[in-house]
Amino acid sequence: MKLWHKLSASAVLMGFAAVAAPQFAHAQSVIKIDGSSTVFPIAEAVAEEFQISKKGKVRVTVGIAGTGGGFKRFCRGETDISNASRPILKEEMQACAAAGIKYMELPVAFDALTVVVNPQNNWVQSLTVADLKKMWEPGAQGRVSKWNQVRSEWPAQPLMLFGPGADSGTFDYFTEAVNGKAKASRGDYTASEDDNVLVQGVENNKNALGYFGYAYYIAHKDKMRAVPIVNPAGKQVGPSIDAVNDGSYSPLSRPLFIYVRESAAARPEVQEFIRFYLTDGAALAKEVGYVPLPAEAYKLALKHFGAKKLGTVFGGVPEVGVTIDALLAREGKL
Repeated sequence: MKLWHKLSASAVLMGFAAVAAPQFAHAQSVIKIDGSSTVFPIAEAVAEEFQISKKGKVRVTVGIAGTGGGFKRFCRGETDISNASRPILKEEMQACAAAGIKYMELPVAFDALTVVVNPQNNWVQSLTVADLKKMWEPGAQGRVSKWNQVRSEWPAQPLMLFGPGADSGTFDYFTEAVNGKAKASRGDYTASEDDNVLVQGVENNKNALGYFGYAYYIAHKDKMRAVPIVNPAGKQVGPSIDAVNDGSYSPLSRPLFIYVRESAAARPEVQEFIRFYLTDGAALAKEVGYVPLPAEAYKLALKHFGAKKLGTVFGGVPEVGVTIDALLAREGKL
């Protein structure tokens, strides 16, 4: 089976990946997806398998504009599906409403947002949220530039930071979890909406620290080291499927979503794609490095999609620490 999470160079340079499909003389239907680079590996894998099953009759394009960038396009009616590594926010809900865009929110997996360092880093054994805040808070800009300014026992080496850009849902979630406010971050770091750029930055710099979705760490784990995070119970926990499932990887585990435009969902090919996503997507999510939801969650999502349940079970404000059980309870109420 293909290693879905390894993006082609051309896809990275172009900012999107149109997953290859056999070429036939007949016209193809096109499903347009954009948004989170974190969700991209799942969406790419599902799109590829779905296209194979349709024997070239449907083409699926998958972009990596970031969660925020994806919602901008989605709320303008430019895409059929929006990938999101956080729930939709109030201002995005308002933008969609103003444009007459209605949508269905479907959870597809869980992620362990992963903090990584270069393998040559032999001083960081774990990090607290307070450590991360010292590095990333807005007040650190131009002030915290060396490792020993975070902890005095660490070396006086340059602190080289790599992280998602402001259009990223990962950026929103991390800043909310670490700094207490979404989008509150120092600005003097190497930023990119493309997680592959961040991966390369950490791989190539001994003094680097970065953060991104778990799938990107898994795809490059021989070239970087994931740092255990001290959870609210005081335990050092590394990112893993088990730690997400039992809720111990806190506060950096989070649900991942797709949003489907109501008018697009009226098209048969989109209906087929979503049904395929919610039946075959669990295995593909696990394959690319994410945590599949329990089987009942996908059944519930299918039920909601079939019933055309619109809107979000979140309040349009950033939330941290939503566990799989909490998500299921919330989804089941509506």
